[in-house]
Formats: sequence, structure tokens, C-alpha cells
Amino acid sequence: MMKILVIDAQGGGIGKQLITAIKKEMQDSDVMAVGTNTTATAAMLKAGANHAATGENSVVVACRKADVIIGPIGIVIADSMFGEITPAMALAIAQADAKRILIPFRNCDNLIPGISEFTVGELIEKAIEELREYW
Repeated sequence: MMKILVIDAQGGGIGKQLITAIKKEMQDSDVMAVGTNTTATAAMLKAGANHAATGENSVVVACRKADVIIGPIGIVIADSMFGEITPAMALAIAQADAKRILIPFRNCDNLIPGISEFTVGELIEKAIEELREYW
């Protein structure tokens, strides 16, 4: 069974939407949610994550076990997401053996030229399409 790691920060809204979509498309998936704070973790757990944890060490450990890591692009940028992504988190995610599906949100001072303006729903849908290719 593929191990999917969803990482999110702040309120966990993106992670919640991702997990809802993953569980809808791939009912038997093993989804681990790791939030940078308890609010993000709770939102993702409520969405149907099989396992959940919070904080820097949880990100580092979960990255070692994941086949796919999915989340906003800020998860690989130290100090992004209003400082919730620590350098150790960004490094663990970037160096993981897992495939990474990074959603290119244009916020938190990280701009990505060439990325079209998509709604959050469209970006989530595109991320799930990428995930399906590895399923």
C-alpha cells in the first residue's frame, strides 16, 4: 500500500482538502497527516487521515517512511508559511526518497513565474491527477 504524507501549516485548510480528495479517489490509501501546529493536524485528521502527528520531528520522521509527499510548495522553503516551516522540515522534505507533489500557491512572498492563476480547487484537482499517476 502506498504511503502518502500530507504536510500543511497554519489552519490546515489545504491539507484538509487534499486528504478529502485523496480519500475520495483512493479509498484504501494510507494517508499520514503532519501539521506544523495542532490546528493544522486536527483539520487533516478530521478530513480522514489514517495517522496524524504534529511538529518538526514528526515531519522529519514521516518523510523517511513516505512514498509520496504532498503539500503547498512552501513546505520545501525554510521559514515559509509565516515561519512555520523550519529549516529542518524543509531539508527533510527536500531530501526524502519520496516523490513530491508540490502545489504552487503564490503566497508568503514565494512567487513562481509562469504559473497560471488557478483556484485552490483547481490546484487540488491537479495535485490529485499527479498522485493518480503514481498510484
